[in-house]
Amino acid sequence: MTIDAISAVTLATHDMARALRFYLALGFPLRYGGDAAEFSSLSAGNACLNLTTEGSEREWSWWGRTIFYVSDVDALYQEAIAKGLRPDTAPRDASWGERYFHITDPDGHELSFARPLGRPIA
Repeated sequence: MTIDAISAVTLATHDMARALRFYLALGFPLRYGGDAAEFSSLSAGNACLNLTTEGSEREWSWWGRTIFYVSDVDALYQEAIAKGLRPDTAPRDASWGERYFHITDPDGHELSFARPLGRPIA
């Protein structure tokens, strides 16, 4: 038995419409749901990024970071800036062999968009 892949990551939001605007601006295609839905699913390559609505009485704090491999880190960064988003970091090369940048969604979930340096994404 092996763990083969991540099927989906589900993040909580207090405002589905706001969360969807953010993720759609980053280029995630909507698969299911929408602004008024309690649950929405977006495509992330061969996996899904899901959003679920939680009431305002539910609070969360830093939980970690989801990392997405993309074909062009710098192009996505420029697209995010052009659409009014504010990444936490500019793209840079890391000592562990990836080019990446970080951005935080409106609910405080941290995302990283990366590409391995010097080798194609499998």
